[in-house]
Amino acid sequence: MPNVYEPRWDAEIDHGRRRARVARVGAAAGARHLGASVYEMPPGTAFAPLHEHAANEEMLIVLAGRPTLVTRDGERALEPGELIAFPAGPGGAHALRNDDATAARVLLVSTMLFPEVARYVHTGTVLALSSRDALSPEAPEHAVALAVSAGGTTCDLRDAAAEGVARLFDLRGR
Repeated sequence: MPNVYEPRWDAEIDHGRRRARVARVGAAAGARHLGASVYEMPPGTAFAPLHEHAANEEMLIVLAGRPTLVTRDGERALEPGELIAFPAGPGGAHALRNDDATAARVLLVSTMLFPEVARYVHTGTVLALSSRDALSPEAPEHAVALAVSAGGTTCDLRDAAAEGVARLFDLRGR
């Protein structure tokens, strides 16, 4: 069984300042309609720029460290044990970074409604995913994973290298 305090890391995100280890504990526990992932951010890194989801609600629980939460209303350091909900839509826009000297670990739980559209607030870039597995190598041929910049440039994320996409659409943490 998965454990949020001793996770088995599935992946690493490494796009410049945007870095984290990821453990998809919800999928490992057998969840079908909820996502739950543990993210561990080293000091001086960010998880994602300010963004909002059209379909999915998220909830963040701080497991360790003091990550900084950024919303449309400002920013503040979080404490271990804090729980914050991000409703779908502009009111739920959020970003997370680690300004602390120690690693920050959070559990992010979300509904898994698809198709999903996310918008990066500062750049206007829009991401669209047709299904939970749209970026997986095992995804069906008809799966869609697109990024569209505010200027109208479109990129099929299934064909693009992640670093190139991050550079093209300025998706790195701020």
